[in-house]
Amino acid sequence: MSKGKLPKKVYESELRRLQAELVNLQQWVKTTGARVLIIFEGRDAAGKGSAIKRITEYLNPRSARVVALPAPSEREQTQWYFQRYIEHLPAAGEIVLFDRSWYNRAGVERVMGFCSSEEYRRFLHQTPIFERLLVEDGILLFKYWFSVSDVEQEKRFRSRLNDPMRRWKLSDMDLQSITRWEDYSRAKDEMFVHTDIPEAHWYTVESEDKKRSRLNVIHHLLSSIPYTVQEPKQIVIPERPERAGYERPPREENIYVPDFAQTLVDQTENESAGKKHTGKDK
Repeated sequence: MSKGKLPKKVYESELRRLQAELVNLQQWVKTTGARVLIIFEGRDAAGKGSAIKRITEYLNPRSARVVALPAPSEREQTQWYFQRYIEHLPAAGEIVLFDRSWYNRAGVERVMGFCSSEEYRRFLHQTPIFERLLVEDGILLFKYWFSVSDVEQEKRFRSRLNDPMRRWKLSDMDLQSITRWEDYSRAKDEMFVHTDIPEAHWYTVESEDKKRSRLNVIHHLLSSIPYTVQEPKQIVIPERPERAGYERPPREENIYVPDFAQTLVDQTENESAGKKHTGKDK
C-alpha cells in the first residue's frame, strides 16, 4: 500500500527524468519497428487518464496514440466483439495506449447487464487466446489495473462535482460505481482469474496518491522494455539566405486577433497604480 502523499519536489524531478526516458523509448520503438500496446483499466476516478497524460505529454503524437472508444454503434454491436479494437492496434514503430479497452465487457458491461451471460463467458474464454496471438505476433502488451479505495474514489467524485473544468468526467455510470462497488470488485476478481496469463500479466497500480502511481507505472513500463538509447540524428540548422526582393504586404491588410493579453497587462498596471495612489492619499 502507498505510504502517503509523495513530496511535490521529488515527484516533479523524477517525472521529468522519466518523461525524458519515454522520449528515448519512443525513438527506440521507431528505430526498431517495435509495437507497444498499453492497456489502462481500473476503478472510475482511479487516475488512469492523468497517468496517460503524463506518459504522452512529450511524445510525438504521430506515433503515440491514445484510444478511448465510445459506446459501440448498432453496426459494431453485430461484429465480433474484438473487431472494433483490432483496427487501433499498433503498427511498426507505434505506441498505443488504450484508455479502457476490450475489458469493458468484463467490467461495466458485466455489472450493468449490457451483455448476456453467454457473451460474457465467451469473452473470458476468447480473451487469453486473443492476447496470446497478439504477443505471439510480436506486440509488446502491458495491462495495468489502477486500484483506489472507495473512500478516495468518493472524495475524487465530490471534487469533480465542484470543479467546472472536470465536471464532465462525472457521468451517471460513475455514480453507479459507488452503489455497485462490491459488484465491480467481484467482476474484477473474476476477470483476473481468467485473463492474468503468463504472456500478458495484469499489473496492479496502487493509486491512492496519483503522483506516486504515475511515477510507479512509468518506471515499471520503462523497466519492462529492453530499449536502448538511440543516437539522435545530427541536425544542422541552415543559414538563412539573404533576402531576394520579397516585400511583405502592409500589415493593415491583415485581420489580426485582438491582443487580449495586453488588456490584462494594462488592467494589472492600472490596478497597481490605483493602489499606490490610494496609499499616498492616506
